[in-house]
Formats: sequence, C-alpha cells, structure tokens
Amino acid sequence: MTALKQALEGVKTVVILGHVRPDGDCIGACLGLYNYLALAYPDIKADLYLEDRNERFSYLKNFDKIQTEAAEKVYDLCICLDASDKERLGKFAELLDEAANSLCVDHHITNTRYAKENVIEAEASSCCEVLYCQMDESLITKEIGECLYTGIIHDTGVFKHSNTSGRTMAIAGKLMDMGIDFGKIIDDSFYRKTYVQNQILGRALLESIVFLHGKCIFSAIRAKDMEFYGVTSKDLEGIVDQLRVTEGVECAIFMYETGVQEFKISLRSNSCLDVSKVAQFFGGGGHIRAAGCTMSGNLHDVVNNLSAQIEKQLESRPCITE
Repeated sequence: MTALKQALEGVKTVVILGHVRPDGDCIGACLGLYNYLALAYPDIKADLYLEDRNERFSYLKNFDKIQTEAAEKVYDLCICLDASDKERLGKFAELLDEAANSLCVDHHITNTRYAKENVIEAEASSCCEVLYCQMDESLITKEIGECLYTGIIHDTGVFKHSNTSGRTMAIAGKLMDMGIDFGKIIDDSFYRKTYVQNQILGRALLESIVFLHGKCIFSAIRAKDMEFYGVTSKDLEGIVDQLRVTEGVECAIFMYETGVQEFKISLRSNSCLDVSKVAQFFGGGGHIRAAGCTMSGNLHDVVNNLSAQIEKQLESRPCITE
C-alpha cells in the first residue's frame, strides 16, 4: 500500500497545497492529484490552493478549480506537493497546521520532512514522477496524464537535465501512450513566449555578465524594468536556463527585484557545482543542478556574496553525478 493510499483511508476532506510561485511541476502535480481524487475517491471533498494561477497551464483539466484565497476550513488531510519546507507554502501554511493529518510528496534534496508522513525521493526528476508512483496506474486517465507529463517536462527541461532517468522516460512513455498531445504540451507550456516575454529575455541576455574566469554568468532585472515592460515574475521563466547554456559556463544566476534591495535568485549548474548548497547557505534550497533563494542587499553585494560561495565549490571541484 502506498503512502498516499494509506493517508486517504477514512478521509472525508482533503486540501492540496503547492509552493509559492508555482511552476509547471507544482501545478501539474497539484492538478494531477486533484483530478485523481475526483476519479478514485469521489466521496472525498478536495480543495486546491495555490498562490496564483499561471494561464500558461490553463489547458489542464480543472485548472479553474485552483483557489488563490483560503477559506476558513479545517481538513482531515493536508497533502503538500513539490514544497521543500513549510515556509514554501506561503499564506496557506496555516491549513497544514490545522489539518488532522498531513502528507508531503516531494523530490527536493533539501526537504525538511515537515509533514506527519513524507514521501521524498531526491533522485526523482520531479514531484510528478514521485506522485505517479503513488497512484494506481489503472486509474490514471489521459487528463491526469497531461498534468503529470507537464510537470515532468518542466523539471527535466524536456528530458535534458541530468535528473532524467530511465524510470522518468518509462513513465513519460506510459503517459504518451494514453494519447496526450505531448508535442503541443511542450510547445504551449514550455517554449511558447509572448512578444513581451521575448523582449525581457533579450534584455536579460544583453545585460548579462560573465565572471570567475568565464565559469559563471549572471543577469538581473530591476523592478523598474519589469514595470517598463509590463511583466510579472511569471514572464521571467526560462531566462536562467537560457543563461545556463552559454558556452564555458558552469553556473548561471538570474535575479529579479522583489522589493527594496531584495532579490529572488535562481541558480543553475552544468557540472561540478551543487547550487542547492549555495542556496541553502542563504536560506533557500532546491536541487544539485537547480536551486533558489531570496537575498537582501544591493545588487553588487548579492552577486559578491553568491560568488564567494560558488568559488569555494569551483576550487574544491567536487564530483557530482546527479
């Protein structure tokens, strides 16, 4: 019996939560589970709360059921997906505290195991991969498959990242066999950009700077720039990944201003660098190859502080095979 099936025994109400600034894996996992519960456990009343709804994923079934403001309810079970710690649940963390029981399903190596029951597979490509293995395969429909496939492609960079395993590909193949329009899912949710998104990407690339003898690259977008282009944080997705593929670069940093001298940092690694350790040092977390944190200070101080931690690892040259 899986941990998910065991946690759902005798349950009448469930709340599903994901992390702040939900990405493709988070939204895919949350909607995948929401749709699975509706089919496999029709007597359970489930609610899904996320900080916001990214219209890029509006093709997923029951996307309109995502709630952005919590009601005053107490649930039998709180299921947290793709969130490495309680703080990542944002304003909905209170629902976890008040629930009678809790289950966390995640794949972050930095997960703090904050729920009463935790299914953490740090070697998995995505939360959706872990969640798939918790479900009854015979009850996974095409619509659920679309959700799970979306999460897998987003956290593997369409199967390019080193977290892609044989199991990942096997699960993706099973989902494809259900008849999902996998090409359209990839184009619409991963590659397609609006004109203004291409503009802000071009601005970030144009103003990027390499340092540490060309092994690192960073770019930053100020709040005034976001206002000028009329973009939000959702329009900045993919910039750090484009920086990462710069020839000779081992670590890419992208940051955008979220407040007065406050920056949201995204880190990506190509080889012998564990960016989760860098992010953890500054109160964040993530994976060996992809991590993030929030830092305070002026732009130059933030870059210098990050640079010091990155340089330590580059000098020690650890061998990482994830």
